[in-house]
Amino acid sequence: MYNLLSDLSIVEVSSFVASPTAGLYCAQMGAEVIRVDHKAGGLDYDRYMLTKEGRSLSWENLNRAKKSVALDLRSGEGRELCVELAARTGQCITNLPEKSFLGHEAMTAAQPDGTPDMVSLRIMGWHDGRQAMDFTVNAASGYPLMTGPEDWDMQTAPPVNQVLPAWDFITGAYSAFALLAAIRHRDTTGNGSEVRVPLGDVAIGTVANSGMMAEMLYRGADRERLGNAIWGAFGRDFRSKDGKRFMVAALTAKQWTGLVEAFGVATPIAQLEADTGADFSSGDRPRFEHRHALFDIFQTVAGSHDYKALEARMSANGCTFERYRTAHEAANDPVLVADNPLFGPSPNNPSGFDYPATRSFANLPGREAGDPAPAPYLGQHSEEVLAERLGLSTGAIGKLVDAGTVGLSDKDRT
Repeated sequence: MYNLLSDLSIVEVSSFVASPTAGLYCAQMGAEVIRVDHKAGGLDYDRYMLTKEGRSLSWENLNRAKKSVALDLRSGEGRELCVELAARTGQCITNLPEKSFLGHEAMTAAQPDGTPDMVSLRIMGWHDGRQAMDFTVNAASGYPLMTGPEDWDMQTAPPVNQVLPAWDFITGAYSAFALLAAIRHRDTTGNGSEVRVPLGDVAIGTVANSGMMAEMLYRGADRERLGNAIWGAFGRDFRSKDGKRFMVAALTAKQWTGLVEAFGVATPIAQLEADTGADFSSGDRPRFEHRHALFDIFQTVAGSHDYKALEARMSANGCTFERYRTAHEAANDPVLVADNPLFGPSPNNPSGFDYPATRSFANLPGREAGDPAPAPYLGQHSEEVLAERLGLSTGAIGKLVDAGTVGLSDKDRT
């Protein structure tokens, strides 16, 4: 954690991936992020996979460095407390529906002294109010029908979904940026903002920003499937003599020259240039258009050497490559994890399971990143936050607990 946002407090009322990600990134930069959940846990509290103690590893990792307040969000009093907490804090991240009890107008109306400077960030499905999740907006984006073996027919072959909920994580990152932009605007103008970030718009907007939408309209047809080849450049997976698969990419002249040298294929490539009239050193286009013949040349060499030898030669020539790993292998890879300063020692996780945890992805030279913070127990900070933020006395909080409106830490749940 860095302390760049140590003067900022944010209330987060959210579930699943995109909205908690926005709060997580703010917390990792030092913001006080107060996550408010229903007292029995939000929709994602028991999200698979669970430890034998029933703790969600997904929830634990998306809520590191946050505080937790548990309220009965099905009751009027619990909802009023949530609205008041968000209003007094001044910043809120949520993915509750815009017409829920936690609307921007309700939070603004509850602000002390009638100061209309509330900043709320709401993650939605589609801009028109329709529900969506990562895998449904991905279906609409076109990408799953571009994925798969090159010989699959575009019209009859099945789509291939991505395993990573990438749109959720992109939306979470963009939402954190949008929230901070609105806060900066308030700092200069005094005016609050309601910010809405539709997951679907992030997906289709990214398609447009990448140039793919313009490409589809220009060509008047769909892009063909490429298997594991890189679109518009030289790159693909290859297999070594000992069965190791690895990915290679050459998008620059230096990368291409290094790859040719590492594989020792200057002679057959010169012959291919003579046969085709292409100049493969001139840029991406000829290498992409003649990719099949080039792939055959490189695969012949790859299939004649064990991966260790190929790795040494590619490293010596500054190539861009990486061996394919299973997710389990990646989690145990010392280069990726144990020797990577991104990861710190395991904090006191609610699950009781010790494993490496990430610091902020950003690296600020000269600043101490600090060790990763644990996720909270559900309701761990209910008393602290209600006392500090709303000025409630111990007695008043006790009455709310006795009434079932406020929940306390579930550390000892069975």
